[in-house]
Amino acid sequence: MNKVKVLVVDDSAFMRKLISDFLSEHPRLHVVGTARDGQEALQKIEQLNPDVVTLDVEMPVMNGLETLKHIMQKKPLPVVMISSTTTEGAENTILALQYGAVDFIAKPSGTISLDLYKIRDKMIEKVLLASEANLRTVKIKQKMSMLPQKQYSKIGVSERNNAIGKKKIIAIGTSTGGPRALQHVLTKFPATIDAPILIVQHMPKGFTKSLATRLDSLCNIRVKEAEDGEVIQKGIAYIAPGGNHLYVKRVGTSLAIHLDEAAPRNGHRPSVDVMFESLSALTDYEKVAVIMTGMGSDGTAGLKQLKASGNTFVVAESAESSVVFGMPKSAIAANVVDEIVHVDDIAEAVMRHVQV
Repeated sequence: MNKVKVLVVDDSAFMRKLISDFLSEHPRLHVVGTARDGQEALQKIEQLNPDVVTLDVEMPVMNGLETLKHIMQKKPLPVVMISSTTTEGAENTILALQYGAVDFIAKPSGTISLDLYKIRDKMIEKVLLASEANLRTVKIKQKMSMLPQKQYSKIGVSERNNAIGKKKIIAIGTSTGGPRALQHVLTKFPATIDAPILIVQHMPKGFTKSLATRLDSLCNIRVKEAEDGEVIQKGIAYIAPGGNHLYVKRVGTSLAIHLDEAAPRNGHRPSVDVMFESLSALTDYEKVAVIMTGMGSDGTAGLKQLKASGNTFVVAESAESSVVFGMPKSAIAANVVDEIVHVDDIAEAVMRHVQV
């Protein structure tokens, strides 16, 4: 059994020791070294050739974002960011995911987390998953995400869309690798898109708002964190808040968002299955469902229910562009997918079924 070589990067000696000890408990993981800042990390990467790097976001000398950029430009490696849940930490984590990091782990209680043991199993799982991630297209995507983005006015979107017109709705489910994939898809939708967009991205509390804000700054459509009770409108993408399931419910002739903290489904809250199953009750709507990169099978059960309800077209991201092909692969194996496309072609596939 080949061991996964891990480099642990954190400015705190205590955190370096704790993270190293936790990862070393797993028989498949071998911590080959540690580094206290980004400059030392880049040197250690050259010397030790790790398979995965865990990288603290906030460090002196060279912070996590700058270090990540250097890694992705020179020799892309699977990187798992270690982040605080502060507003600034969340914003930098979202940027890191769009610059090429595979995933992130939120420290339970700030920069020095004495209770890091609470996320030990999750940390081990994410590092193992990162070691198998598909990084073939990361370098190209990372360069694209750093290009200056044209800004578009969104004035009038909500006024123009006070009611659902042609009764079409788009729903997207994704997990590991999703923030970068969402950027590739959402930035290609026109502001005049004839449908609202609901999104479940597996992410803990405190990060989905930063994700929505970042995507909103790049897209023609509006992107926002969903709020309980708001009426959904065309031209707006609603991202389920971390820690909340997202459903749709009827309010008169319109649809509104319902959020709750019911038990996780298969370990996820928000769950893609919950969102898709909620939409299956809308038999008078044309639905386009998209399942993208992510570990596991969340979304497959919901897609089965959606397909059974009729008027549903399902798009899955291809193995070629998925960072982790678990969720799309599960849906494809269940025979509930109509089209399999590269992430760069998902928006076009969706638009063919919306603008008709």
